[in-house]
Amino acid sequence: MAAAKIISAVIDKKTSLDGMMDAEHGNPAYRSLNLADRALVRAIVNSALRHLPRIETAISMMLDGPLPQGARSLHHVLVVAVAQMLYLDVPDHSAVDLAVEQAHRDPRNKRFVKLVNAVLRRLGREKDAVMAAIDAVPVLPDWFYNRLVKSYGEEAASRIAASQLLPSSIDVTVKSDPDHWAKELNGTVLPNGSVRLGSFEGQVSALPGFAEGEWWVQDFSASMPVRLMGDLKGKRVADLCAAPGGKTAQLILAGAKVTALDQSGNRLKRLRSNLERLGFEAETIEANMLKYQPDELFDTVLLDAPCSSTGTMRKHPDVSWTKDEKDIAKLATLQEQMLRQAVTLVKDGGMIVFSNCSLDPSEGEEMVARVLASDSNLERVPVDAKDLPGMEIAINANGDLRTTPDMFGGVDGFYATVLRKRSPA
Repeated sequence: MAAAKIISAVIDKKTSLDGMMDAEHGNPAYRSLNLADRALVRAIVNSALRHLPRIETAISMMLDGPLPQGARSLHHVLVVAVAQMLYLDVPDHSAVDLAVEQAHRDPRNKRFVKLVNAVLRRLGREKDAVMAAIDAVPVLPDWFYNRLVKSYGEEAASRIAASQLLPSSIDVTVKSDPDHWAKELNGTVLPNGSVRLGSFEGQVSALPGFAEGEWWVQDFSASMPVRLMGDLKGKRVADLCAAPGGKTAQLILAGAKVTALDQSGNRLKRLRSNLERLGFEAETIEANMLKYQPDELFDTVLLDAPCSSTGTMRKHPDVSWTKDEKDIAKLATLQEQMLRQAVTLVKDGGMIVFSNCSLDPSEGEEMVARVLASDSNLERVPVDAKDLPGMEIAINANGDLRTTPDMFGGVDGFYATVLRKRSPA
């Protein structure tokens, strides 16, 4: 029941999955479960969202016609059952029995009990043929997949879509000696110096070095914007959308004097807590960066802007179902406002690094090109491939960083560009 309710909220109401699965404030049906059942619900929901177009195709193959009008809740019951039967290690009979029971208990679906039973039992008999038939169905919504094809081409779009089915890895940024921590954490060192954790059981916080503040969780791609900023020793740097603080920590580690802004007081509390564990200090300011006016301009600013988060779908499979093209357009407009404001916060000759975790060029390359074309005092500083050995594939034709989820064994999709505010002639 909880899984169907959560899927309904994601698909029909565009509700964030993270919020509904929060242990303290999440969906009531989810919070009422014990830990083992919560884990099963998470597995069902994640599998359902990752494979939804294929699951819906499978359901349609088992029906003689579309579901009756007003049977939306029945659709979600079937999605939950099919996700278990096709993609999870759940016995078919268990998934069928649970779906039938759920339909029987719901007044809206009670009249469809026989239909549920017939559809799912037929699927069990024809599973191999169904799996073969749906294998070519893209696993992303049409609107999103079509945008990927337009931006990256059919072959790359197919790879990006397929990559979101792979288990999400955990990367960490270490204060020093990546080789040592790769050994301690049973991990591997990535081309940028991050460490990718190997298999482990339990909580990340129980691993060696966490309590001592020797490292912090940060995706490979998310660590890259700061790595593009060059020598920061002694420089005044503003992190304009700083929470939860991974990039702030990187800036401090690089020797910068950091001012961390965020408009959310609660998110700033989390940032301060994270910095405290790491033994780092920064000036923290609760402010909307669009209205922020510092007493003194900065040498460098980092703007990791709010975005559609489509690059994070390996970790957050709800993203492509809760966002749409209108959201992307609205966020691109906001990002342009924020970037133009960021330029006013740096000294002449100062640097601005803009980044986000969207795969859509309208939130990255296209927006930045528009700003550069309209501001003669701003210039791009292309990333030199020689500075990123082993990462040449992630540098686009303009010299910006562009990662996609199919790169480097699976990473977040990310965009970053380095800009300079020209000094007066």
